[in-house]
Amino acid sequence: MEDDQKASSADCAETVGASSEIGECPVKQRCQEQREALPGEPRCVICGRYGEYICDQTDDDICSIECKKILLARHEKTRNPTPNPTPFKIPTKDECYYVRDSDKIDSGGLTSVQIESLRSKTEVCIRGRSVPAPVLSFSSCNLPEKLERNLETAGYVIPTPVQMQAIPAALDNRNLLVSAETGSGKTASYLVPLISYCSNIRLKYATERKNPLALVLAPTRELGIQVEDQAKVLGKGLPFKTALVVGGDPLAGQVYRIQNGVELIVGTPGRLIDLLSKHDTDLSEVSILVLDEVDCMLQKGFRDQVMQIFQALSQPQVLMFSATVSKEVERMASSMAQDMILISVGKSNKPSNSVKQVVIWVESKKKKQKLFEILMSKDHFNPPAVVFVGSRLGADLLSEAITTATGLKALSIHGEKTMKERREILKLFLMGEISIIVSTGVLGRGVDLIKVCQVIIFDMPNSMEEFIHQVGRASRMGEEGIAIVFVNDEDRKLFRQLVENLKSVGAAIPRELANSKYLAAYSFSQQKKRKYGS
Repeated sequence: MEDDQKASSADCAETVGASSEIGECPVKQRCQEQREALPGEPRCVICGRYGEYICDQTDDDICSIECKKILLARHEKTRNPTPNPTPFKIPTKDECYYVRDSDKIDSGGLTSVQIESLRSKTEVCIRGRSVPAPVLSFSSCNLPEKLERNLETAGYVIPTPVQMQAIPAALDNRNLLVSAETGSGKTASYLVPLISYCSNIRLKYATERKNPLALVLAPTRELGIQVEDQAKVLGKGLPFKTALVVGGDPLAGQVYRIQNGVELIVGTPGRLIDLLSKHDTDLSEVSILVLDEVDCMLQKGFRDQVMQIFQALSQPQVLMFSATVSKEVERMASSMAQDMILISVGKSNKPSNSVKQVVIWVESKKKKQKLFEILMSKDHFNPPAVVFVGSRLGADLLSEAITTATGLKALSIHGEKTMKERREILKLFLMGEISIIVSTGVLGRGVDLIKVCQVIIFDMPNSMEEFIHQVGRASRMGEEGIAIVFVNDEDRKLFRQLVENLKSVGAAIPRELANSKYLAAYSFSQQKKRKYGS
C-alpha cells in the first residue's frame, strides 16, 4: 500500500510540479473526478473535461493522472508504431480514450449576444449548464468529410433550428431532452453526431469483433425502418453498418447481422429484449442511447422495457427526442441521465403552425358520408392523404368503403399486418400508386410521410399528445399542410385541450364545440375551484 501511495505521489509531482509540495496531493486521480470545462477554460486533450493541469512532458492540458497516462501512451505509440497492433476492446467515452473534438466546433465567431439573438429568432429555448453555442452550418461541426458530403447529397443545405442547437450539444457528449415540432429535422439531429462518433471510433480503433456502439429505440416498426434507412443514407461510405431489430421479421436474420458486426442497432423495445434474453448479444460498448418519441417510450406500456434495456448498458450518453414533452417525461428523463440539457424549439407541445386545422362537427353516424364528400371534392381533397382511425378493424373496413364509394384506391396499415405487407403498402403510397392510407396510430409518430400535406383525423385519438403528432404528419420541414378533424360529443374528454390548441394556432372553433355543455361544465368547474380555492 505504501508503495502505491509513493507511486501516486510521484505521478502527482511529474504532473504539476510545485503543487505536490502541498501536504495532500491535489491532483485528480481519474477523469471522472474532474468537472466539465466552462466556456473559455482549457480542456483536457484526452477527455475534454477541465484541463486543470499541464503535462510536464508534452505541455498539453490534462484533467487527471489517468488522462496523462493515456496521453503519454499515445505519444509513445506514435514514436514506436507496431505493424500489427493487437485488437482490444473499444473503450467507452467515460474511460477517456476518445474525445469528440467538441472544442473544435465552430460557432462562426458569434458573440454571446449574437448567440442569444439567433436562439430567439429560431425559437430555440435551452435549459442546462454550459450549453454549447448553436452552429450555422454542418461544416462547423468537425464532422467526417464523407458525412458532410452525404448530408449535402441528401438535401441538407443548412441545419434546421433544432439541428443548429442539438447537434453541437450531442457532439459535446451531453445528455439531451429535445422537444421540437413534427417535421423539424429531429432524426438527423441525433443521427449526425451518432454516425460521426461511430465512424471516428472505427477509424481510430480496429477490432476483430465489431460490437454495437449505439442504440436507437423507437415505438413502432415503421419508425424504426425509417430511422435505419436514413442512417444508411447518411453513413454511406463510412465504417458504419446498421441492424434493424423489430417484430415481424425473422429474429435469426437480425441476430446474424449483429454477429457479423454493426455500429448501430435500431429497434423496438420488445424485440430487442427478445434478442437479449435468447441470444448472447454484447451491448457493453454501446456509448449512445437514443429514445425517439421519448414521451411514448416512457409511457406505461414501454417504460419497463426501456428501463430494462437502459440498465443493461454502461452509462451511455442519452439523447431523447419528441414533439411533445410533458413535465412527467422531464422528471423521468432526468432520473436516467445527469447534467441534462433541455432544448425546446417552437411552441412546446403545440401543433405546427405550418398545418392549417379545420375542425368539423360530425355525428358518428354521418362521418363516413362526410369523408366521402371531402375525398370526392377537387377543392378539399389534396392527395396523397392519411386518414387516422381508432382501431385496426376500423382501418380495414374504412379503406374498403372508401374504394367502393369513391373509386379511389385506399389501403390500410395497422399492427396486425405483417412487416412485409406494411412495407409494400408504404412503398406503393410513397410512389404514388395509391392516394389514401387509412391508419391507426402506427403512422402517427415520427414517420416521414414524404409529399403528404393532408391528414384527416376520422377518429380523435385518446390524448392531445397523439393528436399533435397526427396533425404534424401534414407538414414536413415547415411546408404548409392541412389537417381536417372530425369531432363530436364522444370526444368530450379532449374538448378543453382541443379548444386551447385551436386558439393557439388561430383555427376556427365549430359553434357546436364552443357551445358544448361539456365544455361549459368544465369552465364552471374551474371557476368554482378558483373561487373556493379547492
